[in-house]
Amino acid sequence: MNYLAHAYLSFDSPTVLVGNMISDFVKGKKKYEFDEAIQNGIMLHRSIDDFTDNHETTKEAKQVFKSTVGLYAGAFTDVAYDHFLANDPNEFTEASLKTFAQRTYATLSNYRHVFPPRFAGMFPYMQQHDWLYNYRTNWGIERSFEGLVRRATYLHDSPGAFDAFTANYSTLRDCYEQFFPALKKFVEGIFATFKL
Repeated sequence: MNYLAHAYLSFDSPTVLVGNMISDFVKGKKKYEFDEAIQNGIMLHRSIDDFTDNHETTKEAKQVFKSTVGLYAGAFTDVAYDHFLANDPNEFTEASLKTFAQRTYATLSNYRHVFPPRFAGMFPYMQQHDWLYNYRTNWGIERSFEGLVRRATYLHDSPGAFDAFTANYSTLRDCYEQFFPALKKFVEGIFATFKL
């Protein structure tokens, strides 16, 4: 899952949210430099990623992107899943997504002092361009795919990935609908063990 899902699956806990959002920028033992509550978010992020990567439905979804982006298929699938979460009527309305996105940016802003440098550099763009809300649109997904290409070492173009997304939209939506309820239940189980 990508940023929207990690934010949403922090269940309105500010410290878990921070850890969940910065986790990819915290390597190895660096996580012990953070408060325990933020460490919970870092570990939750990694559990979400493991669950997602190993789920049979995700393996099916990755095949949509495999021929165009190869080993990066998982990253593109994560972005696609965020699109379907943003449009999932069981989780958001358009208005509630907008509110959720703004609340998330505001909460994260209170913790700028703990951001790893790379996340600190990226966060203003996330907020300015309203990434969390714009996952809702095909335009936002296309921009996200372009961002993945810019950051990837061995990719130089993304039209093929976006074309695969639009051509296989129903298949990817079906994968999301099979997968996300299981992920949410999994995260609720982990969350119940946290001392918040």
